[in-house]
Amino acid sequence: MKPTSTPIAALGLISLVLAGCASTKDTVLPQDGPSMKAIYEGHVHEMNADNPQVIRGELGSRSIVSGEAALHGYTRDAFNEIDVLFPRLPNPTLVMYIFPHLAGDAGAPVPGYTTAFPMYEQVEYALPGEVRSQQGGVHQ
Repeated sequence: MKPTSTPIAALGLISLVLAGCASTKDTVLPQDGPSMKAIYEGHVHEMNADNPQVIRGELGSRSIVSGEAALHGYTRDAFNEIDVLFPRLPNPTLVMYIFPHLAGDAGAPVPGYTTAFPMYEQVEYALPGEVRSQQGGVHQ
């Protein structure tokens, strides 16, 4: 005898899954509440940052510098950090000539050709002070 409860249980499970997928957007993302602009403006007001002069007064005698000069000393220059502190080690390109030969069990002729590849499999970096620069000084 075949059990008849298996198809009924499968149908019930499928109907529960489909009912769960039939939700509306209102239940997922509520539409009431303040806008992002209102939240931001409220936060700025709580910090008493509505007026830039108030912020400058709280900073005291320190001057506020704008533009790129304001970032000097606080940002990293990736070019200088990587290339000066950790210079790449030389990885010369090797050129190899493959002579004409026969390949495989059938002895298929392969003409001569040239190929190029790096000496090392991956790029290696030197630690600070390990490599001398072209002028004879040490990278710092």
